[in-house]
Amino acid sequence: MDNNKSLLLNIYAFLWSKSVMLQLKSKRNFFLYRSAFELWGQGRTHNELQSSLRKYPLEKMAPFTQRESTYKINVYTFNKTLVFQERIKKIDTLEFLPFQGKVSLKNPDHIFFLLEDYGSDPNNIPDEPLHVYFGRWIADGQRELIRSHSVKKRHFIGNTSMEAGLSFIMANHARVKAHDLVCDPFVGSGSLLVACSHFGAYVCGTDIDYNIVHGIGKASRKNQKWRGPDENIRANLRQYGTEHLYIDVLVSDSSKAIWREGPLFDAVVTDPPYGIRESTRRTGSQKEIGKPPEDLSGESHVPVSMVYQLSDIFTDLLRFAAHYLVMGGRLVYWLPVYRPEYRDEIVPQHPCLRLVSNCEQTLSSHTSRRLITMEKVKEVEDSDELALLLDSRFRPYRGHNAFREKYFSGVSKRRGKAEQSSSSDGGTDPQSE
Repeated sequence: MDNNKSLLLNIYAFLWSKSVMLQLKSKRNFFLYRSAFELWGQGRTHNELQSSLRKYPLEKMAPFTQRESTYKINVYTFNKTLVFQERIKKIDTLEFLPFQGKVSLKNPDHIFFLLEDYGSDPNNIPDEPLHVYFGRWIADGQRELIRSHSVKKRHFIGNTSMEAGLSFIMANHARVKAHDLVCDPFVGSGSLLVACSHFGAYVCGTDIDYNIVHGIGKASRKNQKWRGPDENIRANLRQYGTEHLYIDVLVSDSSKAIWREGPLFDAVVTDPPYGIRESTRRTGSQKEIGKPPEDLSGESHVPVSMVYQLSDIFTDLLRFAAHYLVMGGRLVYWLPVYRPEYRDEIVPQHPCLRLVSNCEQTLSSHTSRRLITMEKVKEVEDSDELALLLDSRFRPYRGHNAFREKYFSGVSKRRGKAEQSSSSDGGTDPQSE
């Protein structure tokens, strides 16, 4: 009877662990997590941890502490490195736990972790942990995606290719899933299409740069002058086995409507140019403003481009999302800001889009960019177009247009301080060498 009970407990533990692992693996955002644990105890000190563990119900421990099962305990520290002997001492303090099975370091049935948190400041690491945890390992996250999809290993890259981690975060914010149709109106080298296709979405996009869309011209890699014959966005998806989800990318100006009217996309995920490493351009010229379009049929015509102000980029982007997203679809994009002037009111708004989240990524002491996620809550009506003109909440913030100048003014100041410091330390003037 005891053997049958033990067998049932082990079967239960195995099935429960597998079901939890499958549920976690199915989550789109699980790559953000390093691991998942079943928490058995915690405390600010090891004494508090031990008291907490003694209160944990034995019946919940029983499936994982049977005589027939093997186990091991790992020690993991955040912001501090412990030598092997220190790790062993910490494991020895857990001898009171009711493990009956044998230790197996190579292939244990159950793995447990002692986690110690030493804060987040690498310049001020405390002698003792701020918090300690103990629990049973359930599953590791999908952190390998960041390594396997690293831009360094990417077949085709550009000057502003989005790194893999941020691309997957954006896809998560957009709730991208299998069979969705996702568009990037500033597609560049297609990093966001790669991330969205990983989750099973069909992907497409546009870009005004003919060379980047067709994968021709100067290469962005060091020690490579020109792009190769198969360096293009399609090749990137082929590299990761998702070419079958590639619809197409078009050479197009995002400020001009080219799509059939009506809801088309489940998500719009994009990183508009800020004017730092890539210029902000759109087709047209100042001379043409106010003039009726001419008939260019039968003529060879190369479009003239003009400056595309950041405030206009975001106004057009939100209008594009409002018109072409399905109901409940999401727009996810990066908004560059000058930190001393930032306030929530400068985040672009639209009557048909609801702000879901606003997350900051610091770029420097005075600049950052904010990951904006919006959701379509209503279809566009004539009154919405009127509101964009009359309602102050929806008017574009013209301060965005000066981001490039403010960004480079900060860079110049830092360089000046560095040169001044170097000069005062007896450094050599670079121009005199």
